[in-house]
Amino acid sequence: MGFAGAMVVAMAVDALVGWPSPLFTQIGHPVTWLGRLIAAVDAAWNRAPDPPALRRAAGVAGALVVIALAAAVGWMLQSALSFGWIQIALVGVLAWPLVALRSLHDHVAAVAKPLQAGDVAAARDAVSRIVGRDPAALDEAGIARAAIESLAENASDGIVAPVFWGALFGLPGIVGYKAINTLDSMIGHRTERHEAFGWAAARIDDVANFVPARLTGFLFVLLAPRRAGALSCMTRDARRHRSPNAGWPEAAMAGALGVRLSGPRVYHDSIANEPWLNEGARDPRAADITHALAVYRRAMLLLAGVLAILALA
Repeated sequence: MGFAGAMVVAMAVDALVGWPSPLFTQIGHPVTWLGRLIAAVDAAWNRAPDPPALRRAAGVAGALVVIALAAAVGWMLQSALSFGWIQIALVGVLAWPLVALRSLHDHVAAVAKPLQAGDVAAARDAVSRIVGRDPAALDEAGIARAAIESLAENASDGIVAPVFWGALFGLPGIVGYKAINTLDSMIGHRTERHEAFGWAAARIDDVANFVPARLTGFLFVLLAPRRAGALSCMTRDARRHRSPNAGWPEAAMAGALGVRLSGPRVYHDSIANEPWLNEGARDPRAADITHALAVYRRAMLLLAGVLAILALA
């Protein structure tokens, strides 16, 4: 945990300023840079006429090349910095764009505000920016459910996981993780084009998120208004989720709020019959998004506090 202090710096800077729109307009964002690299590899190496075995092998090679390049850039930047607290501070500033602490909070809060005011149309528009399901099919409960699930899952993928790998390995860890996560989001899908080519990206992402997802779930349990319910729901229902990792923070949040999450949903005119998490509980309401955000804030503060203690120790 040699870079725990750097991750506290990254979290603090992101919580204060996020990633300013003028900066995004001028230079984009490191994740968009990774996205362009992945898109180029996908276009060049994922050839439709090739047999599935060859496309899978190409996907393995492509994923490893992208991850290695990203980690190498992080290592070179880190190696060029002075040692000691100056290095910790600079690594934290360079890691700041890769921690989506404020962005996640603001996007989910943007769903809660109109939904609490009764503006379902505006809430549908806001939730469509953070989930892939069809917003037209969502009522108040569906919108609240989608927002809370996105908050829980992305707390793991967007904050805890990058901070975890960054605390262990510094810039190579956090940049390498963001490459893994971006690969999964872009090509780790069971579509005709990416079933074979994206196989490695999805499997590597599963491994990289194994510990952080469970850590996120336990953070939610510790800061839940219903700790016993959060713990029992997580240990009982996490494995029912289609993802080997996302079920842990989502089930913990479902138990923490006393609501049911997941369940059937519509994606591009097809119905995904997902099992319920915390089945038998009530459907979430607009106010539950606000309660989920409170759990999220407390959990991220606890994470930063633990990292600060590790840094000082």
